[in-house]
Amino acid sequence: MMHTLEKIAAAGIATVLMALQAHAQDTAAGQKLFQQRCGACHQIDSTRNGVGPHLQGVVGRSAGSVDGFRYSTAMQGSGITWDAAQLDTFLTNPGGLVKGTRMTQRFAKADERQAIIDFLATR
Repeated sequence: MMHTLEKIAAAGIATVLMALQAHAQDTAAGQKLFQQRCGACHQIDSTRNGVGPHLQGVVGRSAGSVDGFRYSTAMQGSGITWDAAQLDTFLTNPGGLVKGTRMTQRFAKADERQAIIDFLATR
């Protein structure tokens, strides 16, 4: 028979495993959206730049700072450090956050933006 502490530990482990599974599903959805909506211009699995800069390590990085990519003057001078809130604002309306950016793709759906941002945070 399980003791009370063992039951609590088992319940805690089950909760953590369910949360990890949900996170993996969310990340998978974000990865799929990234590939569909962003992958033509941005790399995530390599540091190769394309039409847009690679996005490895984008969360926490200063905007306009990837070596070898030719950013707009606006992006270089934006002073932004990418976090979830800044990425959400940018993906909603890139030109609204950084007037003069070359990125024109907008993401109207908040759940899609969040899934992509969650995925980017894992890279």
